[in-house]
Amino acid sequence: MPSSVPGFGELLGQCRTSAVHLELRDSYATTERFDAWQRGERVNWADRQSWWHPYDQLIADTVARGVMIRRARIVSEPVSAYIRWEHYVTHANVTAGEQVRWLPRRLAGGIALPANDFWAFDGSLLRVHHFSGDGAVVEDEITEDPATLGLCVAAFESVWERAVPHEAYKI
Repeated sequence: MPSSVPGFGELLGQCRTSAVHLELRDSYATTERFDAWQRGERVNWADRQSWWHPYDQLIADTVARGVMIRRARIVSEPVSAYIRWEHYVTHANVTAGEQVRWLPRRLAGGIALPANDFWAFDGSLLRVHHFSGDGAVVEDEITEDPATLGLCVAAFESVWERAVPHEAYKI
């Protein structure tokens, strides 16, 4: 059954000022890129053509038109292998123009957090990700519900305020 949720590119294309992404899981479904990293393969960051993907270009184009894109990750420590890999590949996100921060889970106490990862676009539209137990995306949901938006945007800002910038977060 096809999803009725607009694609990420479409949502980001309509975004005018800000897009924020909160990630709450310590692992997601594995990918070939993750598996390769676990085998010891590394990205040649000097060869941008070898790793620059359409997602990176979408982010770069969006930032170039004045949209601020921020991503915050809440992580358990010591970090999982998946988070270790995410930290490594975040070089691409930052190069594309995302601002990324990391918050150790132990420092997230007292923050009312939503149950699911999400993207908030311009503080007025939410794309909520629903995952299976093994980290695969089950479905995405779009909502403009003011209470849900308020909780999610406030949670993101609280996490962002406490989190460590990517370049300073050491694994």
